[in-house]
Amino acid sequence: MGRAILYSLTILLGLWFSATACGGLLPDNLAEWPVNLWCWGVFAYIYKSTNRKERIEMITVLAFATPMELFFSEVWNIYEYQRGLMPLFVPAGHYFLFDLGRIVAEQMKQSLALPILIPFIPMVGYGVYDGSDTSGILLLVLVLLFTRFGPQPRLYASMAWVALAMEIVGTQLENWTWANEVPWTGLTAWNPPLLVGAFYCFGDLLVNMTVVRFEEKASLGVYV
Repeated sequence: MGRAILYSLTILLGLWFSATACGGLLPDNLAEWPVNLWCWGVFAYIYKSTNRKERIEMITVLAFATPMELFFSEVWNIYEYQRGLMPLFVPAGHYFLFDLGRIVAEQMKQSLALPILIPFIPMVGYGVYDGSDTSGILLLVLVLLFTRFGPQPRLYASMAWVALAMEIVGTQLENWTWANEVPWTGLTAWNPPLLVGAFYCFGDLLVNMTVVRFEEKASLGVYV
């Protein structure tokens, strides 16, 4: 559980440090840099000390998460970062969250993957009825589909909760803010969306599919 503690503290303290400029001790324009250096230092240490498969996972997470973040925040504008452009620590943070979700998933029985999502249903129903989070029903369906038919049900179920916890911290500290009106859709969303984990589930699925392909090539003696 050493990594789980490292990831949790890095995410919690990193978000607080960046949002508050270490409680006002740093100039605002320098607030993100210590977090950037720490996160990429941790990322580099893990990359150097781990096996080939995890290295592929780490690079794959960066390859998918970075353009997706830029698209969501700069093109689609479904959320906005505190200081405008995406902080440099965010891509590394995506890997920390992915691995943390995997650690949590490993402690879960396969049979619990769908049941632990049940508490989301009445909350999504309220958001739709109230009109304040009409996008929630679509995200709920996506998470349920990922969990029911995807290759890693426990990971998707755990990411729904782990991602929500991280998003609540980030939005409360105002590291980023989700748009109440979802551009291009006519839908509404909470800040953060209750099933924001759907985006992470999709990313995790892409990572899994990519790593499987790399492993298949490796087994055939093809290295890229």
